[in-house]
Amino acid sequence: QVQLVEHGGDSVQPGASLYLTCQASGQIFDIGTMAWYRQAPGTKRELVATVTREHNVRHTEIAKGRFTISRDNGKNTVYLRMDNLKPDRSAVFLCKADIRTTPFDNTVGYWGNGTQVTVSS
Repeated sequence: QVQLVEHGGDSVQPGASLYLTCQASGQIFDIGTMAWYRQAPGTKRELVATVTREHNVRHTEIAKGRFTISRDNGKNTVYLRMDNLKPDRSAVFLCKADIRTTPFDNTVGYWGNGTQVTVSS
């Protein structure tokens, strides 16, 4: 059994910063790429950023300039620092991790339940 749990979402004013965390736990042999997505009401889930086990990062246009992804392999945790938040950034932020539970299994993508980020004045 694998769980991903996000923390750090909050209701903030425009211009504020937030630091999201997502920790994977359970039967984990190996974690490959970890990622953050966002989903605003009535929209599709959108990729925000990814980070590999080797700490290679990729930020999409949603994130560029204000969001930074990072991870701690020893803690099975991925982070998303968000600066200068704008009202159009209000959404549920979800993490995803590509995990093998044993050396013999294929990699499976696991999702957290998300954490709400609301930006309004």
